[in-house]
Amino acid sequence: MENIISLSANELVKKLKSGDISCVDACKAYIERINKFEKDVQAWTFFDKKLLLEKAEEKDEYRKSGKPLGPLHGLPIGVKDIIGTQDMPTECGTVLRKGISESSDAEVVNLIKIAGAIVMGKTVTTELAYFDPGKTTNPHDKTRTPGGSSSGSAAAVAAHMTPLSLGTQTKGSIIRPASYCGVVGYKPSFGLISRNGVLKQSSKLDHVGVFGKNVEDVALLARSLIKKDLYDKDTVHYSADNMLEECRKKPLFDPKFIFYKTSNWKNISKDSQKAFEFLIKKLKKNIEVFDEPSYFKDIHKHHQVMHETDMANSFQKYYKNSKNKLGKKLVEAIERGLKYSAGEYTEAKDFMEQSYRSYSEVFEDYYGVITPASTGVADKGLKFTGSPEFCTVWTYMGLPTISLPLLTGENNLPLGVQLVGNKLDDLRFLSTANWLEKNCKDNE
Repeated sequence: MENIISLSANELVKKLKSGDISCVDACKAYIERINKFEKDVQAWTFFDKKLLLEKAEEKDEYRKSGKPLGPLHGLPIGVKDIIGTQDMPTECGTVLRKGISESSDAEVVNLIKIAGAIVMGKTVTTELAYFDPGKTTNPHDKTRTPGGSSSGSAAAVAAHMTPLSLGTQTKGSIIRPASYCGVVGYKPSFGLISRNGVLKQSSKLDHVGVFGKNVEDVALLARSLIKKDLYDKDTVHYSADNMLEECRKKPLFDPKFIFYKTSNWKNISKDSQKAFEFLIKKLKKNIEVFDEPSYFKDIHKHHQVMHETDMANSFQKYYKNSKNKLGKKLVEAIERGLKYSAGEYTEAKDFMEQSYRSYSEVFEDYYGVITPASTGVADKGLKFTGSPEFCTVWTYMGLPTISLPLLTGENNLPLGVQLVGNKLDDLRFLSTANWLEKNCKDNE
């Protein structure tokens, strides 16, 4: 069983398709892993092993029928508990939705099922995907946060309880948990993956993304999710059928990167600073260090205005009817959102396009931007999910980002390196990320 969970998603799906490993045996291996570690990690809010094995048996019978197999055939996948599922509760981290299921699957759930995957269960989220933490701990140190809001999705992959998982990000909710938990977290360009059936915070900022063991694994899952959806007007037509193949291609030239020592650099721990200085030295032929553009500080302000205004609108029924059952941080954010003017919101919306136009020129000369994914290793304690300050700018501009577990910080804990690419250039972006992953491990 142990050798199954050690396989990458790409390796596992190949064996599932060939019949070298049955779906039942694969799921039993993950069940065994969950039985062993879930008590400490607490990554799942819904997990039914009987239901999982029934689905696995169906996949095995389907393979034996000789019918064509989907690209994700038999892979068990964890799904963040703000993503709607028909046969499992979608509680969104709040007592206000206890036991509630959706009438239909979210579009991303529908797509992974079409691709042959199995929804393994629902992973823990923070309350309504904001900052108030759920029950999940960090698999590397149960006294530390796994990050948020996609806490369970990142922790489940890190603890080898699932080969892949779905998460979401409105500020830093994929990149930060990936960094803290030592896995790959990929947030595609805005508009590539449908949010239809996913809890809405902000239609202009919400992204669906994926977690996996390596870059090729997240590419495997992402290519099945990228599709125009008429029910999400922000989605675009984008050809991702060859995403995995493009990901595996070596760049024609050695990539050139920018590294920003941002104004937040001072907030990073000394050990983490040393780790990044090591990376810069390792990449000295490929990297140039610059100060961040001055307008970045304005982005943080505009993101907050847009995010909190949209949350006040999206969560008004919870606030009006059950304010006393909501967490303090969420209530405060909603109340700030109620106070912003229409002019402030319009300014925040307009600045989004302005900032991207100004920034996109960077990608004429460079493959991407390298920054910390977080302020350091996972914070001590479970009442705070960490700061998203190194993610906000890129989410606001809708750029593809990925956290790669390339470094270690204090106490030998994982420390993610964030790579940022150009909007809708995700094929080349993942190829670059794959190159970085294979060439820049800190122990090589």
